[in-house]
Amino acid sequence: MDRGDGMRLVLHLRELHALADAERAAGRRIALVPTMGALHAGHASLCELARRHADRVWVSIFVNPAQFDDPGDLERYPRDLAGDLERCRRAGVDLVFAPDVAELYPPGAQTWVEVGELSRGLCGASRPGHFRGVATVVAKLLLAAKPHVAVFGAKDFQQLAVVRRLARDLCLDVEIVGAPIVREADGLALSSRNARLDPRSRREALCLSRALDAAERAVAAGERSTARLLALARSELAGARGAELDYAELRDPETLAPAGEALVGPALLALAVRFRTPDAAVRLIDNRVLVPEAPERVAPAREA
Repeated sequence: MDRGDGMRLVLHLRELHALADAERAAGRRIALVPTMGALHAGHASLCELARRHADRVWVSIFVNPAQFDDPGDLERYPRDLAGDLERCRRAGVDLVFAPDVAELYPPGAQTWVEVGELSRGLCGASRPGHFRGVATVVAKLLLAAKPHVAVFGAKDFQQLAVVRRLARDLCLDVEIVGAPIVREADGLALSSRNARLDPRSRREALCLSRALDAAERAVAAGERSTARLLALARSELAGARGAELDYAELRDPETLAPAGEALVGPALLALAVRFRTPDAAVRLIDNRVLVPEAPERVAPAREA
């Protein structure tokens, strides 16, 4: 339906298919920004990046039940479709696809998409089935919207890696673009889950960016030991009251394989911590790619 403000709201796959076909036939490029709603400035930055890659910016809003391992977490996930539509309008989005669950998971649905090694470890270890749900819904959205480009935030680094692998392995005609993490002024990475933090846990959540900063400073000062860098990060996280560490790991940014004993190139420092609130624990993730500087080359001595 046309909302009268230049932004179209689509609820059904059949309409989305027809619109995608029409845009492609007209030679216009489509960029899709998949979201689960509860939109914030970080999502607006994804839309801005999408606009630089395409003629049309489409946003999907769908809280995907298949990627939640905890029914309570799914129930508590923030939802505000009216507010999200207004944020999309302000961001200049052309179309919002907001289907209900039955539209993407019809009765009797039994088909799943899994990305093997990249889905193991990190969030995949503590959230069984999470990336199967992510891969499945992303595949559905890419097939439904037929975008030329799809934009995902780098805060969910493992998810971005999974989606890139999925697009390559399934030979999908889409470019996957990663967008930089957007942070609050005090360093906290923007997340829809931040809305569930109470004032105390919001302050404690800054331990994530402090841990990343400490590790980055250590690498800049010459530290290369994986064990010492992880100990430094975990020490910062341990200083937060009511925080429970899920993981703090150093991984290869391309393969997500565990880093070696010493950094010899870029390494992903990935963190996940649960913060206790009066209602329930809120799990936040953050990451940074640590890049050790190459040693300066010493000019060979000239012969006398």
